[in-house]
Amino acid sequence: MEETNLIRKSSKADKKTSFSRDELLAFSKEDLADHVLRLQASNVQLRNLMKKQIGDDSSNSTKSSSSNPQKREFDFTKHCKRHILLRILYLGWDYQGYATQEDTINTIEYHLFAALQKSCLVEDRQTSNYHRCGRTDKGVSSYGQVISIDVRSKLKEDYSLDSDPSKELPYCKILNRLLPSEIRAVAWRPAPSDFSARFDCVQRTYKYYFPKGSLNLDAMRKAAQYVMGTHDFRNLCKMDVGNGVVNYVREIRSICIEDFKGSVSQNNSKFDMMVLTLVGTAFLWHQVRCLVAILLLVGQGYEEPEVMLKLLDIETNPRKPQYSMASEVPLNLFHCQYSFDDSLWLVDEETISEVESSLQRIWTFSSVKTVMLMDMLNQISSLKTEGISNFDTSQALLQGVKSKIYKPLLERQTCESLESRIQHYSKRRRLDDCNDESTSRAEFNEEKTK
Repeated sequence: MEETNLIRKSSKADKKTSFSRDELLAFSKEDLADHVLRLQASNVQLRNLMKKQIGDDSSNSTKSSSSNPQKREFDFTKHCKRHILLRILYLGWDYQGYATQEDTINTIEYHLFAALQKSCLVEDRQTSNYHRCGRTDKGVSSYGQVISIDVRSKLKEDYSLDSDPSKELPYCKILNRLLPSEIRAVAWRPAPSDFSARFDCVQRTYKYYFPKGSLNLDAMRKAAQYVMGTHDFRNLCKMDVGNGVVNYVREIRSICIEDFKGSVSQNNSKFDMMVLTLVGTAFLWHQVRCLVAILLLVGQGYEEPEVMLKLLDIETNPRKPQYSMASEVPLNLFHCQYSFDDSLWLVDEETISEVESSLQRIWTFSSVKTVMLMDMLNQISSLKTEGISNFDTSQALLQGVKSKIYKPLLERQTCESLESRIQHYSKRRRLDDCNDESTSRAEFNEEKTK
């Protein structure tokens, strides 16, 4: 019997890679010895792999340094700088968001600055007077992202904003040679040195694409109109009190749901595509995705259009009910509007042709996949002898697990109130301040005793 238990433990140790303290204490000495030996062997393998990788990297760097022994650093002091706006498009589906992050290089901003620095257009981010119009999340795309930045110029120091742009460096062309195919610089224009892509933006436009399915579009349009104007959107966003956001009043200037004219599906079918276009001065964290989630629930018949009014009534409903957001994949920061006319963007025909070709290549493969899936769906449907599919295409866009029995939004558990969160972070800051003060006093007393 003991031998059987030992075999079971040993086989269990072979399959698992990590154990709790209690599990390790239950092992026999032989099992523990075997486990330690396996760990030692694994460590040896990892060390050898690391040595090999480091050796390859060093040999590559040696080769590159020997082939370019006299490569000089770029002297930025010999070149003039100018402040410009740069319009960028990107497909964010495979990226971890726009903004640079500490734990990954797979962001739009990382690749953008890598290209800016490699092309010697900027020396570093800290000295580049950089601003971005919007900070899109993981998986979100943009056709109209805008940044403001100081870049190297071909002109002399006495240049003016009206200087002939044809005599300037081809900024978009330079960057597109270095950027991934999903990220493209589209246009640029000169700007005053104090112009900010973020703070001088007067309104932003988002688009959200979704399949028609069996959605009640009239009900969705009715619910959408309730968000027009200025409201407190604390129940239609993710509150970010930790970063100092305590005002959730925002203005929505326009909202509409229309047929998407570029849809390639069958006419008047559940696969026809729709597009929600939303225009506002500024948007909160996850505001568009929360708003779309409620509209989809209305379109699916789970909620009445008036639920939107009730969520905007923070006196009656001061706490956000718990619900899942809509998917990030269909969301697009489509346009950033400024006080100047859009026709003043400088567009190079060669650059636009290259961007168009790049997008067409991506579209080709995406469309082939779509048609292949459509063909498979048609074949599967023909195998069914009775009934129709009970899956609505719009359901795929709502995140989270769908419960068998739907619970109305206003009957669900609610999140913490805004006031409670503010109080929580205020207490935490006071505690942090007290801790900092105590530490400073202790250090001061320690210095006095020395």
